[in-house]
Amino acid sequence: MARTPAIRSSDASSSGFRGAARLALLACVAGGLAACAGSTPEPEEVPAAEVLYQRGLTQMEGGKTLWVIPTSDNEKAIETFQQIIDNYPYSEHAVLAELKIADAYFADEKYDEALSYYRDFSELHPQHERVPYTLHQAARCHYAQSRSADRDQTATEEALKYLDQLITRYPHSAEAREAEDTWKELRTKLAQHDMHIADYYMDREEYQSAADRYRGVLNKYPGLGLDADALYKLGVCYTEMNLEDEAHKIFEVILRNYRGTDVAAAAADRMPEPDESSDQIPSAN
Repeated sequence: MARTPAIRSSDASSSGFRGAARLALLACVAGGLAACAGSTPEPEEVPAAEVLYQRGLTQMEGGKTLWVIPTSDNEKAIETFQQIIDNYPYSEHAVLAELKIADAYFADEKYDEALSYYRDFSELHPQHERVPYTLHQAARCHYAQSRSADRDQTATEEALKYLDQLITRYPHSAEAREAEDTWKELRTKLAQHDMHIADYYMDREEYQSAADRYRGVLNKYPGLGLDADALYKLGVCYTEMNLEDEAHKIFEVILRNYRGTDVAAAAADRMPEPDESSDQIPSAN
């Protein structure tokens, strides 16, 4: 008769221990899942608008590492100011945050982005006291992209449009006074650009086209230091077009108003010699 092997007490106790361990593990997992299911993370509290605004200013201003290397972080500042706009859209800090985003882009030389914010600010808040500032800054965005006088002048013209608005609408503002020298500089560049084009036509003996450009400089940009040169070259064009009387009138204007200059000396060389016979005393009969 076969015998059933006896179960040793050590095997039984080991098996019971393993079973208990499994039950304990399952209980822990189940408890953990229940705890997770029963608790939701609390939303992070958004700081007050003023706190965020001051934080953004600090990020823009930054500091200096070893008093030499700037540590400002305009990208983080933009994010902080955007938080104000998103969470406190009707506050005064939201309005100021729009302006500071523009300033942050300008500081990073991202002029197209800055221009968009400056332009939007003046359009959305036309009565705000900072509108003169936004017009000036918009002009500066274009000014930073203005090219030399012999190249395309689209950016120069756009800058002048904003400066004209600023000076016309806010003539007594600090920004208008500050913009006067820039306005003159940009108009001079446009005049020089037209002079380059006129010279181009003159070099190719297209005197009518050149004359039209020189007259345009005199009419549109007087008093910017180019009058004498434009007058003289206009006189030369008239001479080449056989319009002697008109040419001589121009050279006389130069001799009267720019005496002692190189342009006056050149104009004198183009004047006809005086008729000496008219100065002689007629002989008596």
